[in-house]
Amino acid sequence: MSENGYRVYLGKCLLPVPPGKIQAKINGNNKTVNLINDGEVNILKNKGLTEIEFECEIPQIKYPYATYEPKFKDAGYYKKVFEELKDSRKPFQFAIYRDCPGVKKPVDTHMTVTLEDYRITEDAKEGLDFQVKISLKEWRDYGTKTADVQIVAGKPQASVESTRETGNAPAPASAQSYTVVSGDSLWGIAKRFYGDGSKYMVIYQANAGVIGGNPNLIYPGQVLTIPAV
Repeated sequence: MSENGYRVYLGKCLLPVPPGKIQAKINGNNKTVNLINDGEVNILKNKGLTEIEFECEIPQIKYPYATYEPKFKDAGYYKKVFEELKDSRKPFQFAIYRDCPGVKKPVDTHMTVTLEDYRITEDAKEGLDFQVKISLKEWRDYGTKTADVQIVAGKPQASVESTRETGNAPAPASAQSYTVVSGDSLWGIAKRFYGDGSKYMVIYQANAGVIGGNPNLIYPGQVLTIPAV
């Protein structure tokens, strides 16, 4: 349990000092158009992708107010994490766990995001510590449809195939078991079984007793139940 009130994860990496402020911008896609006789009207559309920005401290030495899992890591470790998240060009989990004494089920945040950019500032007044400003953007899975056109009696007929998901397999029809191997994550397992990594919480909720309080930390050898959805 963090003494800071909440914990912030980028993938499996716990930020040692949580940001003092996190800003989330929920973008809109509404479009205003001019009609000839009725003037302006607003066409309502689904919301756009959420953008998240925050700034946090990355200490070089171990401070009593910082939190580490499972042990102290210096600033160089976190620089490498940021570089890998950016260079991998893959989405990951952004999670906030709020530690609220007296509240049985505080509202936590889980979102699949991409690292858009980050800015590191080193100030002589801060010694060897540095500040990092991070910009994230919500990521949504998507698929494609194809049309199979056949010519029958001189007339074209088109049939639409089912959506091709970006995942590797259809969702299981019944519950299955899976043994975690090195390099696995719940997001990746959900992607494998459901074709949608954002469904990782379905697996976590069915295996919270095995995994523990942090869905970002799973270990080789753990046997997980994969529910049917």
